[in-house]
Amino acid sequence: MTFAVFVAPRLSESASRMIEATASLPGVRLAVISQDPAEGAAERTRASMAAHWRIDDVTDAEQLLGAVRTLNTALGRPDRLFGAYEQLQVPLAQVREVLGVDGMSVATATNFRDKARMKDVLRAAGLPVARHALVDHAADAWLFAREVGLPLVVKPPAGAGAQSTYRATSVDELRDVLATIAPTPGRPALIEEFITGQEHSLETVSIGGRAVWHSLTRYAPTPLEVVENPWIQWSIVLPRETAGAMYHDIRDEGARALAALGMGTGLTHMEWFRRRDGSLAISEVAARPPGAQITTMISRANDIDFVKAWARIMITGTFDPPVQKYAVGAAFLRGQGRGAVVAVRGLQQVQEELGHLVCDARLPVAGQVPTGSYEGEGFIIVRHPDTAVVEQAVQRIVSLVRVDLG
Repeated sequence: MTFAVFVAPRLSESASRMIEATASLPGVRLAVISQDPAEGAAERTRASMAAHWRIDDVTDAEQLLGAVRTLNTALGRPDRLFGAYEQLQVPLAQVREVLGVDGMSVATATNFRDKARMKDVLRAAGLPVARHALVDHAADAWLFAREVGLPLVVKPPAGAGAQSTYRATSVDELRDVLATIAPTPGRPALIEEFITGQEHSLETVSIGGRAVWHSLTRYAPTPLEVVENPWIQWSIVLPRETAGAMYHDIRDEGARALAALGMGTGLTHMEWFRRRDGSLAISEVAARPPGAQITTMISRANDIDFVKAWARIMITGTFDPPVQKYAVGAAFLRGQGRGAVVAVRGLQQVQEELGHLVCDARLPVAGQVPTGSYEGEGFIIVRHPDTAVVEQAVQRIVSLVRVDLG
């Protein structure tokens, strides 16, 4: 019997899926630590837990260690301690090292979490990354700007998902960004050159330090543009041709990057660019499952339950690479205006034209309060064996559907 502890800040729909998938594995007894009380979870999720412990802040290593030790008293020392939330990876590693639990080390977790350190490691390994600097004062940022030129991107060194990320295309904009972020020695900022081109992701399963499987997506437009323009309805496409020659360079460079960062066993999400001249640049790498419905897209492309596959990787260190059967696309539906959702237009036409391609959907409803997330108020996922069909479908969806706020 394997005793595993899963940690999540909230018992959200996504976390509940992970809890249930892990608990369903043969020979697994699962405890859960969260900031939410167990009573907030669905009955089916609660029934899958062998135990639950609530703490105020799961990213606080001391609180997390105390919770695991409390669970130890009743259930013994865990064999696995893990979670999907990016901000958890370092504190989880710290607790694992204290208790002697197998898993990613603190040094490796920090390589993935600290984006400035990550880029230093990748550049030292000869991998293509943006020129960057960790700055403690605005004056250091201006020195970097004079050396590299504009535009620039400024963000926290331990950010996630384009959160608190700013683009400065002029001197005035850089001055405003630095006034907003106000870097200090205790709270530095990461400043880097702005890379233009097509942005993609690379999802990789590694076993014992070796990349054994990958999947790819491309964004339209880039996540930063989506964050900067809350009204944009955007899309992600997972092409069927992920094993083709057009992606051989990122497969090779991605594997080299993971080796440099110290990846052992797990799933990673890498964001990267194809520049206009055809060269590539690695943006960031996270040692966690991807967001933005990419996990669902991988499941649909390969006809598997990828959440359960990830749980098996984390618990048993094993993975059976699937054969991809489909291209998959996700169109994200975002509100226009302010206030709650008052109307959703175009869905009937989408159903008539593209209903036969739809495999998943969460549709906005009247009265719904905007999420404030880059995923917006809903999504529609389509799949087909032909990538071109999927590309055309998601573009048609974002052009047809309008979510009115008021």
